[in-house]
Amino acid sequence: SIWSLVICMIQLPILSNLCQMTDLLYTEKDLVTSLKDYIKAEESKLEQVKRWADKLDSLTATATQDPEGFLGHPVNAFKLMKRLNTEWGNLESLVLSDTTDGFISNLTIQRQHFPTDEDQTGAAKALLRLQDTYRLDANTISTGNLPGVKHKSHMTVEDCYELGKIAYSEVDYYHTELWMAQALKQLDDGEESTLDKVTVLDYLSYAIYQQGEIERALEYTKRLLELDPEHQRAKGNLKYFEFQLEKQKKAADAETEKQKEQGTTNTTEKKKVKKRSPKTFSLIPERKKYEMLCRGEGIRMTPRRQSRLFCRYYDSNRNPKYVLGPVKQQDEWDRPYIVRYLDIISDAEMERIKQLAKPRLRRATISNPVTGVLETASYRISKSAWLTGYDDPMIDTINQRIEDLTGLEMDTAEELQIANYGVGGQYEPHFDFGRKDEPDAFKELGTGNRIATWLFYMSNVSAGGATVFPDVGAAVWPQKGTAVFWYNLFASGEGDYSTRHAACPVLVGNKWVSNKWIHERGQEWRRPCGLSEAE
Repeated sequence: SIWSLVICMIQLPILSNLCQMTDLLYTEKDLVTSLKDYIKAEESKLEQVKRWADKLDSLTATATQDPEGFLGHPVNAFKLMKRLNTEWGNLESLVLSDTTDGFISNLTIQRQHFPTDEDQTGAAKALLRLQDTYRLDANTISTGNLPGVKHKSHMTVEDCYELGKIAYSEVDYYHTELWMAQALKQLDDGEESTLDKVTVLDYLSYAIYQQGEIERALEYTKRLLELDPEHQRAKGNLKYFEFQLEKQKKAADAETEKQKEQGTTNTTEKKKVKKRSPKTFSLIPERKKYEMLCRGEGIRMTPRRQSRLFCRYYDSNRNPKYVLGPVKQQDEWDRPYIVRYLDIISDAEMERIKQLAKPRLRRATISNPVTGVLETASYRISKSAWLTGYDDPMIDTINQRIEDLTGLEMDTAEELQIANYGVGGQYEPHFDFGRKDEPDAFKELGTGNRIATWLFYMSNVSAGGATVFPDVGAAVWPQKGTAVFWYNLFASGEGDYSTRHAACPVLVGNKWVSNKWIHERGQEWRRPCGLSEAE
C-alpha cells in the first residue's frame, strides 16, 4: 500500500522498520541459497580432488614401475612438467580454503622441489624441437602415436593450448598455429574441456594473421564471432582484415593492368627468373642435412663404398689381452673412418658408471672458442658428469681397455665424461677438436688438441638419438654395449673437418653415453706424424 511505501522511506530502527525487515528476509534467503551453493561447491571440490587423486594414483603406479621408460616418451615428460608446475598449483588453490592443513603444509614444503615456469617452457620447447626435427604433425604427438613408445599418452585440449600459448609467448606463431589448431580440432571432435572455442580461435586467428595469411585469419575470426558476436577484439580484427584484403585486391588489380600495358615484358622477366644454376639446389643448409640424417634420410653411402666396409675379429695388433679373445669390430664409415666395437662394455660396468654419475650430473658445457672457458649453450642440451679412477678402480680398467684397443696413450686424455640425453636432448653440429681460429681451446690442459674421440653407447634408444656427420652424410645409431671411435686429426696434426658431428634429439627413450677425448701429447711414437696435411 501507499502507507507501507511511505513507512519504508522513513529511517526507523530495524525492528520497527517493516521494509528493512522484509529486506533482511530476502537477504537471509539469499544467504541460504549461497550456503547451499557453497555446500555444492565443496562437494564438487572434493569430487574434483578425488578424481584427481584417483587419476594420479593410477598414473604414478604405472610410471614408477619403469620411470626411465615412462619419461622416455616426450609427451609424458612435458605433461609431468605441466602437472607439477601448473596443475598442482591449481589444486593447491582449490584446496587452500579447506581444513586440510597437513596436505597444504606438505605441498608447500614440496613446492621448493617443483619445476619452474622456465622448466615447463623448456619441456614445451623440447616437444616443438622434436616436432620439427622428425617432421611430426601435432595430431601424431597429441595422440601419442610415436615410434617405439611403451607408455602411450594422450594430450588434452588444455595441453595443446598450453603448448600453443608457450609458443605464442616466444613469438613463435608457426607453432602457435599448429597447437591451437590441434586444440580446436579436439574441441570440434567433442572432447570435454574447461576451455572454450572462442579463446582458442582468438589465438589461432592472430597467429595466422602474423604469418601473413589474412584470408584464413578472417575465416577463423568470422567463426569466432558466430560463437561470440560481442567479442570486441574480433569485431575490430574483422574490419581490419577486410580492409587489408580489399587493399591487396586493389593492388593486385593495379598490377594486372600494369602488366597488360607492358605486354610481353613481364613474360620475358619470368623466363629469366627460372634460369637458375642446378648447383643452387644441391647446396642444402647444414641444419636441414642434420635433421634429414636424424630421420634416417640423406645417408650418402654408395653400394660400392658399402661393399668395402667389413666386420672382423680384432686383436689390436696382437695385443696379449686380445689374441685369444679378440673383440668384434665393424666399419661404420670410410671417410672419415669410423669404427664400432661390439660388446665392448658389460651391463655391470654400464650400470656402475650410471650409478656413479647420477648424483654428479650437471648441465653439460662447451668450451668457449674465444676464452676457452667452459659454459652452457642452447645447442647442447644434456647433463654430464666426469669420472676418474679415484671414483672407482673400474674406470681405470675401462681407460686401459680404450688404450689397448686404440693403441693411444690415456695419461693425457680427458676424464671419462658421462652424458645423459633425456627427451629432446641434443648436441647440434660441432667439432671435437680445436680449430686454428681457437688457439686457446685446450691451453689450460697443456696436452695439445683432441686427436681422437671414443664414444660408448650405454643404452638403446627407442627413437632418435643418432650420432650424425652432416658434411659426409653419415649416421651412427645407438646400440647398447658398443663404442665408436674416430680420429679428429690427420696424422699431420691438421684437423679433419669431415668429423663435424651432432647428437640428434632423443624422440622416445633415454640416451646414456660416455666418451673419452684423447689428446695429442704422448702419441708421438704411437701415431707418428704424416708427411702431408691430409695424411
